Amino acid sequence: MDLLIRNANLPDGKKGIDIAIEGGRIAATGPALSAQGEREIDASGCLVTPPFVDAHFHMDATLSYGLPRVNQSGTLLEGIALWGELKPHLTQEALIERALQYCDWAVARGLLAIRSHVDICDDRLLAVEALLEVKRRVAPYLDLQLVAFPQDGLLRSPTALANLKRAIAMGVDVVGGIPHFERTMADGAESVRILCEFAAEKGLRVDMHCDESDDPHSRHIETLAAQTHRLGLHGRVAGSHLTSMHSMDNYYVSKLLPLMKESGVAAIANPLINITLQGRHDTYPKRRGMTRVPELMAAGIDVAFGHDCVMDPWYSLGSGDMLEVAHMGLHVAQMTGQQAMRACFAAVTETPARILGLDGYGLAPGCHADLVVLDAGDAVEAIRLRAARRHVVRRGKVVAEAPPAVSRLDLPGRPSQVDFRLAGLATQNR
Repeated sequence: MDLLIRNANLPDGKKGIDIAIEGGRIAATGPALSAQGEREIDASGCLVTPPFVDAHFHMDATLSYGLPRVNQSGTLLEGIALWGELKPHLTQEALIERALQYCDWAVARGLLAIRSHVDICDDRLLAVEALLEVKRRVAPYLDLQLVAFPQDGLLRSPTALANLKRAIAMGVDVVGGIPHFERTMADGAESVRILCEFAAEKGLRVDMHCDESDDPHSRHIETLAAQTHRLGLHGRVAGSHLTSMHSMDNYYVSKLLPLMKESGVAAIANPLINITLQGRHDTYPKRRGMTRVPELMAAGIDVAFGHDCVMDPWYSLGSGDMLEVAHMGLHVAQMTGQQAMRACFAAVTETPARILGLDGYGLAPGCHADLVVLDAGDAVEAIRLRAARRHVVRRGKVVAEAPPAVSRLDLPGRPSQVDFRLAGLATQNR
């Protein structure tokens, strides 16, 4: 075997599992495999998981914080205005450099697949060209899926539809939209129809920013689900954000969830950003803003978490750590039961992989040998500790690794070395 990982814990609860890798794929799994590897890694009871997947990101804006100025209000609308100010000054070289730097961060954190929206309302399509080049360069170590995103509104921006079609022809993968940013509710619904019909014609997936608002009457997810069902796009469509659902009345949602389930529309929440940008017009009580994650999951709807932004006009923080995203999602959604916390781990791994349609994702024999060894014993502990990534493997090759996380303290009357790995409190040299 090219690589053999011994004594791993898996996300499904199995323990003491060996994983044999050959030719870039998983060849076998099981306890105490008799195979030998050119390199062997002793996981020592640490969690081995398929890689993290970010279902919603904006790589064209990442690491642009402070350009051309800082978002002083911290609001969504000022962020959109700021991005509009920045666009005329963008260069391909700067976009590529920032995106590649972020991809390096991502891989080091075990994030090996990203769906990034890219603004197509600039007639130069400069960001599209830049991210297509980034996609080409990072392909050996990261799957980058691009969404043609009409940031200024499909119908509000005169050239948006033509630009979107150009972007798809250039190699962008997914059709995007932002119906709640159109001038009227009717225009928003019309944009959904146009975009879904285009996607159906071209055989493409759809991922729309949908109802990113505190307005309970922003209900474009209903239209998106209905158009998905009408056009037979089941399982190929996602609604991102869906924050208005947080404010909708329960009766309406009781009708909406079955429609989403029937149409196979997935939901992508962005906990770090939703909790930051929503509820800005509230005094107290103040709404959390994130969509109804537990209710969507209970209805059998695929729900993923996205990072959305890292150091850009909308969000000044972030590092590409999907465990941080899961940690915030768990808290905002009050999902603190054991099964619920494991569902939050799935929301940054297997569920977004399914939404993106990733081929060969998983730990079964025959899957791509893409995996992460985490300094934690199980998924819940990984979220609790935001566990260190001890090894990151892409197609059977270790592309990033770090020693176990050990902190040292000097406390009167206590041992000088304290090991915070796994249980987080076990002292050494007693």
